[in-house]
Amino acid sequence: MNVWQVGEVRITSVVELEAPIPGEVMIPEATADAVAAHPWLVPDFATPDGLLLLRIQLLVLESQGRRIAVDTCVGNDKDRTVGFFHHMQLPFLEQLEDAGFPPASFDTVVCTHLHQDHVGWNTRLVDGEWVPTFPNARYLIGRVESEHWDAYGVHEDGDVYGDSVRPVIEAGLVDLVEFGHRVTDEVVLEPTPGHSPGHQSVHITSGGAEALVTGDVMHHPAQCCEPDWASAFDSDADAARAMRREVLARYAGTGVLVIGTHFAGPGAGHVVADGDAWRLSV
Repeated sequence: MNVWQVGEVRITSVVELEAPIPGEVMIPEATADAVAAHPWLVPDFATPDGLLLLRIQLLVLESQGRRIAVDTCVGNDKDRTVGFFHHMQLPFLEQLEDAGFPPASFDTVVCTHLHQDHVGWNTRLVDGEWVPTFPNARYLIGRVESEHWDAYGVHEDGDVYGDSVRPVIEAGLVDLVEFGHRVTDEVVLEPTPGHSPGHQSVHITSGGAEALVTGDVMHHPAQCCEPDWASAFDSDADAARAMRREVLARYAGTGVLVIGTHFAGPGAGHVVADGDAWRLSV
């Protein structure tokens, strides 16, 4: 289990699943040969034969007495067109409790965006109904993001909004927030649209230290050295490329710890310049 201390803020990773995957599934240009051209990715972030290591995790932020869940993974029992995610049956809630974080203990849930692998445990199936998994939490969802996907209708991945977002809205647990919303004095939602229209990353500043939880600005550290590699799931690939370059340039050579929502292995590092691009130093 990865745990980071950023000033007074403690960040804990609770992993739902992790696996090596062919890069093209997630990043079409990340062929085995293209990945192998960047040997620094092995062994933390890729296999010797060029597969990408992918992690899906919930990050627990403990800040100023608040317990905050950032992105709630895929979830069980969901109807999904991606076979890997369809009707999963994983002991994630038990793992969360075993780590010391029972769902009822959270007062805040942050969704960086509303894709299927970031909102799934917003709800759980009880007697045929989707009910909030975190009953004592306020769910902070970007207004731009929510309005986009509500209007979009049923996504090609499945009814993600219908089973994982609308039930918590109907339960009265959602606060629709604007870009730059401050969760605590130490935790701010940083606007990083592109991958999705209302995408936000999570910026932590505490005790002279800083960290950034990326969300899907980057799916994989390979996008540090290949920032123009687009995700297959970008709403606007060109905007996502531009935002990724902006984020990498902003934090390169600083002390900001970059925690990748989907980064495997150590899960985090510092962005450093590397020729015309960057890499992640761990």
